[in-house]
Amino acid sequence: MNSVFEALSHPVRRKIVKVLKRGPQSAGELADMFDLTKPTMSTHFAKLKKAELVRTTRQGNTILYHLNASVLETALNDLLDFGQGSNDD
Repeated sequence: MNSVFEALSHPVRRKIVKVLKRGPQSAGELADMFDLTKPTMSTHFAKLKKAELVRTTRQGNTILYHLNASVLETALNDLLDFGQGSNDD
């Protein structure tokens, strides 16, 4: 789960996740939202993929990014459970 929190630690990657909540976007569409170089965007995409927060599909020459909401939900549940003992008070 650490890779999820590491991926979400950067504001650009959090914005990408927020945008993908509305539905899949192409790499180009996502890149157009930021004033960043293609290599920098590729690094952000790679971090999100490594954390399994996004998955990709290819349509012709276009790579579409999809949010993997189940990983995000699991990370949120783990965060909410953090520090709670096994006692049900």
